[in-house]
This record gives sequence, C-alpha cells and structure tokens, in this order.
Amino acid sequence: MGRACYKPVIEYCGGTEVGGGFASGSFLQPQSLAAFSTPVMGCRLFILGDNLFNIKPNDAPGMGELALGPLMFGSSSTLLNASHYDVYFKGMATWNGLVLRRHGDVFERTSRGYYHAHGRANDTMNIGGIKVSSVEIERICNAANSSVLETAAVGVPPAGGGPEHLVIAIVFKDPRNSKTDLDQLRISFNSAVQKNLNPLFKVSHVVAVQSLPRTATNKVMRRVLRKQLAQFPHNSKL
Repeated sequence: MGRACYKPVIEYCGGTEVGGGFASGSFLQPQSLAAFSTPVMGCRLFILGDNLFNIKPNDAPGMGELALGPLMFGSSSTLLNASHYDVYFKGMATWNGLVLRRHGDVFERTSRGYYHAHGRANDTMNIGGIKVSSVEIERICNAANSSVLETAAVGVPPAGGGPEHLVIAIVFKDPRNSKTDLDQLRISFNSAVQKNLNPLFKVSHVVAVQSLPRTATNKVMRRVLRKQLAQFPHNSKL
C-alpha cells in the first residue's frame, strides 16, 4: 500500500468453480485491511456450525465452514469427471428450502461485519478438542530448525480410534540430513508449538519425506499425506 501511495486496495476472493468472486471489498463501504466487506452481487454467504447443518445468523460474529447460496452468477452446474451434486451439495444444510452449495473455506465474520478467510476447512485439525489450522503449526515448525525446508502438519487418527495425533511431515533442505534424529526434532517442534501457539498441543510423530504431495497449482495435498501417514509406521520415512 505504501508503494502505491496508499491508494485504495480492494480485497477480492473467488474461484474457477464459481466463475468469479463471492466476497469482495467495495468503494461504497468503509474497508478493513485483509478483509472483505460484502458478498459480491448475486451471492449469499453462510457460515456453518460444527456439524455443517446449523447456520449461524447472518448478523452474528463467528467462524466456521463457508457455504454459498445455491443460485449465483457464473457458478458451475456440471463436472467432467465427478458428480456435481456429490461434490457441492450432498450432505449440506438447507436454507429456505434450498440446499446450500459447499465451498470448503473456513470464513470468519467479525463483530463489525467484515469477513476474513482462514484457508481450507480440510486443512484444519482437531487436536485435543481444539480446532487449529495446519498453516499455523507449519509456520512455527518451519522456523524451529534451520535444516528444515518445509513442513506439513496433519492430524492422523490412531489405528484403535480416539483423538487425532499431530504428525509433522518434513522436507530437509539437504537430503543428506534425512539421518537427523527425528525424535530430537519432535521435541524441538513440541517446544516451539507449545510456546508460540498452545501449551496443550503435542507433536506425536515427525516423519521425513522427499517432497510434499502437491496439486498442479502447487497447493499441498494434506488429505493425501494424511492417508499415506495412516498406512505407515510413524518412525519410518516415506
């Protein structure tokens, strides 16, 4: 903003599957940094409760998974290689008799009526009953040890059932560091996470990987990684 001589910055959030945007800033409203002030024309935003069926009141602050009104300009109606209904509508809450459209982002509505995006819903974990974003944990772990290139934090359910275990997959800057004591690294991550995020969180395992699975647009596929980690002993390397 400073480099642009503090000209207005309009935040805009959208996606290919909706043919444009669903939340935006506006010259007609006071704006807040890194926030959206309104749904775009022809779109309605709904923030869902924990069970994805309770819809939080439109004027109440809160955070949860975002759903969209089923009718909006430019949104898709078919998919080439999957069921459009299963992907976007199956199991969703209803509003005025209409099934809401699944979006998948976690959104927050503030007490002043602004919206903040918090990443994908499937990138959040429930650690000891506390919801946390994978990105928050990864940011801390990336800075905890200079030998680490990048990390991915995933919640892996134990084989016998019960609360998810926090597992950190790491990629080393130098592949020769793969012989590093992973348990010592786990202790280091634990200390950093408990100090900088939440003292109740515990890193259960650290697993070294050659690279993180990514989409064509370079997004980390934590769902794929979670499935891989559930099938291997956590003291092994993938």
